[in-house]
Amino acid sequence: MTLAGTTRPPYAPGLRRIRPLLVTGGAGFIGCNLADRLAREGEHVLVLDSLRRPGVEHNLAWLKRRHPRHVTAVIADVRDPAAQDAVAEAAGVFHMAAQVAVTTSIANPADDLDVNVRGTINLLEAARRCRQAPPFIFASTNKVYGDLAGVALETTEGAVRPIDPAIRRFGIAEDWPLAFHTPYGCSKGAADQYVLDYARTFGVPAVVLRMSCTYGPRQLGTEDQGWVAHFLIRAHQRRPITIYGDGRQVRDVLYVDDAVEAHLQALRQIGRGGRVYNFGGGAGNAVSLLQVVGHIEQLLGRRIEVRFAAWRPGDQRYYVSDTRRISDALRLAAPRSWRDGLRLLAHWLQHASGAAAGPEARAAATGSAP
Repeated sequence: MTLAGTTRPPYAPGLRRIRPLLVTGGAGFIGCNLADRLAREGEHVLVLDSLRRPGVEHNLAWLKRRHPRHVTAVIADVRDPAAQDAVAEAAGVFHMAAQVAVTTSIANPADDLDVNVRGTINLLEAARRCRQAPPFIFASTNKVYGDLAGVALETTEGAVRPIDPAIRRFGIAEDWPLAFHTPYGCSKGAADQYVLDYARTFGVPAVVLRMSCTYGPRQLGTEDQGWVAHFLIRAHQRRPITIYGDGRQVRDVLYVDDAVEAHLQALRQIGRGGRVYNFGGGAGNAVSLLQVVGHIEQLLGRRIEVRFAAWRPGDQRYYVSDTRRISDALRLAAPRSWRDGLRLLAHWLQHASGAAAGPEARAAATGSAP
């Protein structure tokens, strides 16, 4: 499909008098929330998305309806020449597009490598060939640290926690050794390192954000990716939830508005770039899967059927971002609490699934295209 105000490659240079900010993967969950925030602030936004993930076309339609004068889209893959043309026109690049699921990377490692590594290099090459390279913000992942099997843990109150008091207090810092596990971890880790090296070698002003679990409105949560929204969607539908592992694994969950704010501040304060930050909800938002399920039950006022399955390759029993470096460098406010964020997402899902909601809202509320 081609949406109104949407172009297919090649992208026409000079489309805007003001150079846009490019958001690759801008029809995806974080990307569309970022594009919406930029457009609300009066920025011109160029969304580049292949629309390969079912349902994201509805996020793009939502953006176009809200910001017809500020959002333009190119339906293209980050490996395409059109992606390089878009970078050449951009005042800044937010690179969100990726193959995002560990399970998919195991099923098709070659495609995972091609999208995540070659796609990123395609954009970086375009950036370094510009007369003045645009700022480049890359959404990386905590999976670059592997399964963190070296973190000694104890179990308490339905959740694991590190025995080391410093890790328990602050989480995993940026100096933790890299250990790429699973094809997804390898591809995102390689892209992460290429972005940092293009900053060192070619002077591309770049920031790498190693993201933890982000959740919020417009997330098409599935078992493979976006577990917080997936849990709420399943509960909303009165369907069982499958947990891979024992449910005591811990993540620091981050509400999407806080993720968007960090990306904006990274762009505004990038300087020469070449910095890497771990970023998530931090120790104050460290929560186990079982604790999230329990709170959803409180929000909905009913029990949820939970089933358990075997651990999946590369699963981390514990990951919490040490957010001190990014909070200090970018002067970020404390993130929204996970209980408050779950309440907001539950309310949005209830509203989005109503008969009066548009098709794209209903798609996000059910985790699939209508």
